[in-house]
Amino acid sequence: MRIALLNPRWSFEGSIYFGCREPHLPLELGYCRALLPGHQTLMLDGRLDDLSHGEMAARLADFGPDMTVVTTAPTYLFWRCAQPELRVPQDLVALIRPVAGRLVAVGPHGSTSPGAVRRKLGVDEVVMGECEEIVARLADGGTAPPVPHTGRFTDLPPLSWPAEWLARHTHHHHRFDAPPDGPGAEIEASRGCPYRCSFCAKEAFRDAYRRRALGPLLAEIDGLIAQGVTYLYFVDEIFLPDRRLLEALVDRPVRFGVQTRIDLWKPEYLELLGRAGCVSIEAGVESLTEAGRDRLDKDCHMSTDALGERLVLAKRHVPFVQANLIEGPDDDPAALIAWRRAMRAQGVWANDPVPLFPYPGAPDYRKRWGPPDDLAWERAVDDYLARFDHFSDIQEERPLPLHHLERSIP
Repeated sequence: MRIALLNPRWSFEGSIYFGCREPHLPLELGYCRALLPGHQTLMLDGRLDDLSHGEMAARLADFGPDMTVVTTAPTYLFWRCAQPELRVPQDLVALIRPVAGRLVAVGPHGSTSPGAVRRKLGVDEVVMGECEEIVARLADGGTAPPVPHTGRFTDLPPLSWPAEWLARHTHHHHRFDAPPDGPGAEIEASRGCPYRCSFCAKEAFRDAYRRRALGPLLAEIDGLIAQGVTYLYFVDEIFLPDRRLLEALVDRPVRFGVQTRIDLWKPEYLELLGRAGCVSIEAGVESLTEAGRDRLDKDCHMSTDALGERLVLAKRHVPFVQANLIEGPDDDPAALIAWRRAMRAQGVWANDPVPLFPYPGAPDYRKRWGPPDDLAWERAVDDYLARFDHFSDIQEERPLPLHHLERSIP
């Protein structure tokens, strides 16, 4: 079977999207390709191939696929904070439908609201949950399950990427200690998280915690280094201390960034993390009060003072450390300003607290409205726009409702 795997050329004008606008490796499509050894595949990325949607459609017509897979979010890294609107995949699907064969949508939107994605995109199949194993099943004549799928993940093979993609991947995600000195790349050492924070959209995908086998992971890292990659970003929901992996990275010529919880790192592991090459930590603190962290179901057993001390200790070993904060009713604005200033004085960056978006697939959404339905994304955006008059610092203009961003559906 001839199978095409497409990542659209993303743009986010008018969106509430919190993720990075730079191109990133489409890990979900890379895994799909790796699990399709008996099939002929074409993988296109609008940004990394520098193709318009029209040019992608022309390439697709030349390939003549039996099945085409389109992702609705830029990469696994941003499935938990995807853009609500489907404007960009709608634009691509409208052009490729005559030449796409069987059309399949994968991503966080279909995982939570499959009916809406089927209607808005006009696809033949919607994969719910982690997609690589299900795409392989579809290619072999099977069907997609009617519930979100959790993949094995642990034994996924090493991924490889076209040299021209890596040459264009000059972005070093969440790196601030130095300018890029070579290509960057995204990679995955674990998937899921053992915690159940109320704001995290992972009920329908990337939920159960799994750790990838070290052999394939190191083979993938070594392959990227051989291609000139100098920086890796681990997309893991929560990068937990792993002595074997960190010790293996100590002598490899690569730097990396992670997202984690600082309360899970003992001092000796922070020292090892720095020696292994970590140059960026994004640590979820969320609230400066125990009541605020409890409200978010953080299950954090450290005081705010202890969290601050651990962040400062991390900064001794890692050049850039950030404490993520979420706007909430339990934090006093003056105390927030004072704490942020104190952290900055010791080299730790703490962001201006951002309003919490109620992502479909997060416990917060379910508590307010119940299970997501076909209007879940519209409901979440409308609520967000009604409750807040300021947004994240990457949004220069007020975000727009979905009906302004998406194609109208007959």
